[in-house]
Amino acid sequence: MSKILTASLDWVDTRFPLSKLWNEHLAEYYAPKNFNFWYYFGSLALLVLVIQIITGILLATNYKPDAGMAFASVEYIMRDVEYGWLIRYLHSTGASFFFIMVYLHMFRAMLYGSYRKPRELLWILGMFIYLCLMAEAFLGYLLPWGQMSFWGAQVIISLFGAIPVFGEELAIWVRGDYVIADATLNRFFVYHVVSVPLILLVLVVMHIMALHQVGSNNPDGIEIKKNKDPKTGIPLDGIPFHPYYTVKDIVGVAVFLIFFSAVVFYAPEMWGYFLEANNFFPADPMKTPEHIAPLWFFTPFYAILRAIPDKLTGVIAMGASIMVWFLLPWIDRSPVKSIRYKGGIFKFALLLFVISFLGLCYLGMETPTPTKTLFAQIFSFIYFAFFILMPWYSKWDNTKPVPERVT
Repeated sequence: MSKILTASLDWVDTRFPLSKLWNEHLAEYYAPKNFNFWYYFGSLALLVLVIQIITGILLATNYKPDAGMAFASVEYIMRDVEYGWLIRYLHSTGASFFFIMVYLHMFRAMLYGSYRKPRELLWILGMFIYLCLMAEAFLGYLLPWGQMSFWGAQVIISLFGAIPVFGEELAIWVRGDYVIADATLNRFFVYHVVSVPLILLVLVVMHIMALHQVGSNNPDGIEIKKNKDPKTGIPLDGIPFHPYYTVKDIVGVAVFLIFFSAVVFYAPEMWGYFLEANNFFPADPMKTPEHIAPLWFFTPFYAILRAIPDKLTGVIAMGASIMVWFLLPWIDRSPVKSIRYKGGIFKFALLLFVISFLGLCYLGMETPTPTKTLFAQIFSFIYFAFFILMPWYSKWDNTKPVPERVT
């Protein structure tokens, strides 16, 4: 049996670089030996992506992208397809968990400066992945053809109309009609199932390749490639990703699946945060819900939009609140990467930023009032100030000396 397997592997290797890929990206890829809890979320995001692809394909086999049949087809999946309810809840819960993992992954990058040189391109690719996720979530949000998905899409698409000169034409092009109708549902289904996932998969592969080219960052922010064994060329502070981190990730996957399964089986709607109550009613173009809000992972940017009275300025601010993340590698002027060696100014600024982000997330889900709008404006100011002032406070911050080797 051993000879047969060896011969089979040799046969494959002469035609496809299987062993080479295994060695370069797992067995002989050396990662820093001081990874901690925060380094689980990248691999967990990849796990959720696989869950979303599999469940999405299964859902598409029974879904009807037709304005007159879409809602009924979702009900058919939930009630009549064998384990259809489970597949649907895995997919809807997976969407929220995907963003949870990605937000924690991005927060870890902010903690340890994973966007700094030489990982600028890695960060840019990650941000494009984030934009694709937002597009994918928005496109999928319309597909159940429920009240909230219909009117939420109506509000978001109408924002294109605020763009001067060609805004209205762009909104019509996105809808495929003058109103959200069957044409909109058809094209959103195609984009959600085919176009955006293909782009997303390409970006994920590029992201991993870029990561393995420059090497993983670590909680100390030290480049382990600078300290290599003179004989073997192996980083002194590195260990092979396999088996050490594959085993560690399996533990993270097991813990993650416990929480994920608990939500899927006991609270798939998550009290209206993952699946809104209004989305269990079919879309009615003649009846507007009292309060229209997007899913929770869009609400920080939606709150920024609502905090500004002028529609065009609000749209610009909302777009800027996302695009400003691309600038992080160049606006962080600190001489050190990791928060372990940064001073109190950066730590305080990051704390205020987290509070503002969570505050905007909450306010975006709430019905606007004068008081809540005021808080949204304050949190929006803090949000943008974190990025705009970073070139100065990151440079002035009192930093600690960074050790030569990882701790």
